[in-house]
Amino acid sequence: MSTLTAGQLVTKKCKPCEGGIDPVPPVEAQRQVERLSGWRLTANDKSIDKEWVVKDFMTAIRLFSDIARVAEAKDHHPDLHLTGYRNVAVELSTHAVGGLSENDFILAAKIDEIPVVLKQSGKK
Repeated sequence: MSTLTAGQLVTKKCKPCEGGIDPVPPVEAQRQVERLSGWRLTANDKSIDKEWVVKDFMTAIRLFSDIARVAEAKDHHPDLHLTGYRNVAVELSTHAVGGLSENDFILAAKIDEIPVVLKQSGKK
């Protein structure tokens, strides 16, 4: 996989993946994740994640819904986590390859295009 900008990734389409390909090697995954805003390669090098602290509970639920729409359209589905009513986390990996595929980076870039209302600092 060649390293692409977020702008290049959003123009790509996720490809069906039923396995049979190698996951993106950790060195390449790290180079790619550095081109995405706020995403991190997880400690096991098999997924990427991003976290937000959003305005309130309903903002978190709307973000989940928006992510779900994008993910369903791309037929590539993330793990979504909500804690503390407004702490949102998304984790992407390609289970069929046991790690990361280009699809994960494409979906991450597309998720980044979703508007997010963040918690304003200084407020509880």
